[in-house]
Amino acid sequence: MKKIATLLFVSILGGALTLGSYKLFFEETAIQAAQNGKAQQQSFIPVNNSNSVYGTNADFTEAAEKTVHAVVHVKNVAVFKGPRNIWEYYQYGNNGGRALQGAGSGVIITPDGYIVTNNHVIEGASEIEVTLNNNKTYKAEVIGSDPQTDIALIKVDAEDLDYIPFGDSDNAQLGEWVLAVGNPFNLKSTVTAGIISAKARDLNARDNSPQSFIQTDAAINPGNSGGALVNINGELIGINTAISSPSGSYIGYAFAVPSNIARKIVEDIMEYGDVQKGILGIRGGSITPEAVKEYGLSTSQGVYIGMVRPGSGAEKAGLEQGDIIRQIDNIKIKKFSDLSGYIGSKRPGDEVLVKILRDGNEKELKVMLTKLESYRIPAIGVEVSNATSEELKLLNANNGVKINQILSENLPEAELVGAIITEINNKKIYNIQDVEEVILSRRSSDPIVITYLDTKGEKQRMIWR
Repeated sequence: MKKIATLLFVSILGGALTLGSYKLFFEETAIQAAQNGKAQQQSFIPVNNSNSVYGTNADFTEAAEKTVHAVVHVKNVAVFKGPRNIWEYYQYGNNGGRALQGAGSGVIITPDGYIVTNNHVIEGASEIEVTLNNNKTYKAEVIGSDPQTDIALIKVDAEDLDYIPFGDSDNAQLGEWVLAVGNPFNLKSTVTAGIISAKARDLNARDNSPQSFIQTDAAINPGNSGGALVNINGELIGINTAISSPSGSYIGYAFAVPSNIARKIVEDIMEYGDVQKGILGIRGGSITPEAVKEYGLSTSQGVYIGMVRPGSGAEKAGLEQGDIIRQIDNIKIKKFSDLSGYIGSKRPGDEVLVKILRDGNEKELKVMLTKLESYRIPAIGVEVSNATSEELKLLNANNGVKINQILSENLPEAELVGAIITEINNKKIYNIQDVEEVILSRRSSDPIVITYLDTKGEKQRMIWR
């Protein structure tokens, strides 16, 4: 009986020690692990169990210091000789005066005073005033502009100015940190930070008039137009140009013209006096689910070629209707704005390597970009060409294309050759691409309404039914 009692005591003691050891080592470890956030559990969902700490070591101070002195305030001033309305009469009397038409920002790109801004900031200005970050004010002259991309080049007479070097916008990455530098609400030298939210963003949602913006969530407000979008190295990767907002103020989306496009336009204006626009020589569009179904396509991304322009580089290289463009040089083409954005940074005579998908097989073709010199409108019997700034100025036109040939015997050649077409079907025309877009997008039964300035500079209108 004594032995049984001893064995029972030993058993109870052993169980207590075992349980105590379990509680001491295992439960304490589990509690400690749970407290440290390291408790493990099985899951069918992939979980990152590393000890990584998420965050950023990006330092914006250097980029801000590099760029803030090179972004200027731009005032668009109208000078008038007499009152244009009752309010100006009470303010200025019969003497006329000066009125602020608008304001925005600009980016100094050379030490001798060349400044990039938006076309809409300086459009229609009689005088342009530029104020630097040090409060010095200069008069500026317009060197040239491109309304289609909303880029303008102005210049002030100054030396040794701070400037921002151009970066390569093609190398900008989604999620990359950026700074927006400008003068929102006329507040001088404001810097906001964000990331690149999207590239090749098209706000028109129409492939026949594509845009290609960098989208950012850096705060951009009225007055930021024409300011700088820079990376953390202080390089210019975009010109801030638009916000998407029902209120007119920032609500999370802002857009910038990529620096590669802006730089090309500026260089064209400085070297040639106007913008040299190269074309691939195709008409087409982004691939949609409807197109995949209708044409039995094997891919859902790319640009479908609907037409190849006769005599263009595309035709000479062997591109065909039905081909799908997947890549140009090293740029992936997922939608039409990818293509138009890259081609917009090129000139006539440049050669690009185009990767296409044809009948399920990939091919690479070298295409030389050409310049669209003229466009014929058979429906009305005229041929038009891009107008030079001198030709526009001669007839006091702000925009338009020149009629350079009459194709119909029923039209007055003396009155029309040299005239400037400013609108077609109530849409402003800036170049022959605009003409082509309007003509090809209309139904054949629709009338064509032409607004033009004749060779005497008088406004006329003609309707073809």
